[in-house]
Amino acid sequence: MTSLSKHTNPPAKVRLCQGCELPVDIVPLAQGKVAHCPRCGYELYRGGNPSLSGNLAIAITCLLLFIPSHFFDFISIRLFGVMIPATLPSGMIALMQEGFVLLALLIFFCSSIAPLIVCGSIVTAHFSLHQRWFRGFQISLWLAQHLKHWVMIDVFLISIAISCFKLQDYSDIYVGPGLIGLVLLQISTVLLLSRVSIRRYWEAWQTETTYTFKHKDVHCHECHLSQPESNKCRRCHHALYHRKPHSIQKTWAYLAAATIAIFPANLVPISILITNGQRLEDTIFSGVAALVKNDMYGIAFIIFVASIIVPVAKILGLAYILLCIKFKRTVFKRQRMMAYFAVKWIGKWSVMDLFVISIMMTLVDRGQILDFTPGYGAVAFGLVVVFTMLAADSIDPRLIWDQVPKQSKKESINE
Repeated sequence: MTSLSKHTNPPAKVRLCQGCELPVDIVPLAQGKVAHCPRCGYELYRGGNPSLSGNLAIAITCLLLFIPSHFFDFISIRLFGVMIPATLPSGMIALMQEGFVLLALLIFFCSSIAPLIVCGSIVTAHFSLHQRWFRGFQISLWLAQHLKHWVMIDVFLISIAISCFKLQDYSDIYVGPGLIGLVLLQISTVLLLSRVSIRRYWEAWQTETTYTFKHKDVHCHECHLSQPESNKCRRCHHALYHRKPHSIQKTWAYLAAATIAIFPANLVPISILITNGQRLEDTIFSGVAALVKNDMYGIAFIIFVASIIVPVAKILGLAYILLCIKFKRTVFKRQRMMAYFAVKWIGKWSVMDLFVISIMMTLVDRGQILDFTPGYGAVAFGLVVVFTMLAADSIDPRLIWDQVPKQSKKESINE
């Protein structure tokens, strides 16, 4: 990790931090090193120069792995003498058949559509770069940048493990070839996302050194080119803005919706299990309590953190940041930035409970002695997940630094 120096009279190799708009010197870094803003800690760029063709190879590998991971059984159970296989799309189909269409689409988007679009966008970006097709290049990189936070194959794998623990008392569990495909797809996806840099792709299209700006006033969040004040970016033609339009209003709106939805999400049953003629309705908290009662402390802790602690922490964390911006708080700016990073990172793990529901819907055969169906609490919980993630995407972290006193800009960069 490297902190760059602050610059007061920007030369050609200066970039504005997209987290706080501080001008920083751009210096070469060794492979594996990461440059962070010395004031807010935002990641600026990575060292080395990984081959873009390597990204293409990994993206194509991911696309090929979608076939075994999605169309082969990842696990099967023997229930009442009948083998019941589970594929990734079968859970969405079961949810749709029960009338939970929007919930099924959310799960399918996070586990399949978003990863597929991101990987496909990288392949399309390479094709567009080779053909010098600007529009295709622009759209491909926009999709890759804005959908990468919705790629949740890792969350789905953890959900498979939790489902197996829940089902081990009712049936025998068998691992299928689809699970190997999912694991390989997850490894390839993580490798791809860790390598891909949108800035490097735009540098391959038109390098930053071809622009000779006397001063740099605004940073483009799409291609990461710092440039003078203008309506559109000189390189990617995206609209330029110092702050996201209506950022505060959008974030408050999403946060208010999430706060309203979190009450039915925790009070209304999220799942209904019928076993031996007995109907068992579970809220998130009662499900955690049942796992504790069955001595599944590890699984209970994971569900408690992901489904109860994380959504509440996201709402409180974002509300805290917004209130500090509203009341122009100038202390603990770096701590608020860390809270922003944490909220962005933990957002996707709340989807775990919904993935578990889709897997249980597939494996527990319907209409028999053992039956499983989601409750309307799952719909409310899905709304909480979506609204909190949209709220985290809507807030502009640069607003945290707008109230920095003028004298602080002369302080040490390691404040």
